Amino acid sequence: MSADRETNHGMTSHDMTHTDIALMLADAADEVEIGIAPYQAVIRGGRRRRARRWAVATATALVLVGSTGTLALAGLPGGDGSRGSHVATQPPSAEDRHVYVPQRSTIATGNDHGKEWWVTIDVWGAPRDAAEAQAQWAAMATYGGRPVDKPSELIGKKAFFVARTYGAGAEPQITMLDVFTKEDSSMSGRDIETAALPLDPDSEGPNRLVIGQVGKTARTVTCTWQDGTMTDVRRVPAGYDINTDDQVIRPVDGSPVNWFVCLAPDDTVAKAAYVSE
Repeated sequence: MSADRETNHGMTSHDMTHTDIALMLADAADEVEIGIAPYQAVIRGGRRRRARRWAVATATALVLVGSTGTLALAGLPGGDGSRGSHVATQPPSAEDRHVYVPQRSTIATGNDHGKEWWVTIDVWGAPRDAAEAQAQWAAMATYGGRPVDKPSELIGKKAFFVARTYGAGAEPQITMLDVFTKEDSSMSGRDIETAALPLDPDSEGPNRLVIGQVGKTARTVTCTWQDGTMTDVRRVPAGYDINTDDQVIRPVDGSPVNWFVCLAPDDTVAKAAYVSE
């Protein structure tokens, strides 16, 4: 596996200092706008049929609807509180909650015709107030995008950026970004949200790579392909070896849902995905 895989988009948690955060707060206070990556898609997927802002780096994306087994085509122009104990404790800081520097996890890795590929996810902690939201808003721009239209929409919500990288030394490209909602936290049973897209971010097809999220109770997801074959991906525990090329369902640090990736064989494309167990 390339050593690049666990690095952030130009910034790591070790690079982020109190000075950096102070500067971001100052920028936010001055209403300095850093360029906003345009939303490239509003697509629907999964049993819940929720509208999602999933930025996809291709001209079109396929949304796999697991509950019906149908395939939809979308054109793409485009804190949690816990009961306190009776002992007074210092509340965790914004840094401890990963508000300004997200937690990064690798969802999947593989090798395609001699080229390494991997999919990662950054999970941002929920800002508690307007000041934290403004600073997070500025920090997100350095990672390549923002999942909402204004900083106030980040308050009280965790957010995620999913990126895929194809080829050692290549830059990760954001594939999906959004905030987690109450519906995400309640995903269970056969609830699933998934999209299919090219493995190579610079390619317009074929749509072989399926990335999705399921509830914590899902044990197996079945991805079906247009040639009639299928691939089962099974849930693994936290800490499962990421250096393998296994396609599995993984828990992700900070995420209320589990995530999976499956890849179609060379000569076919994605058809549908559903929770089978």
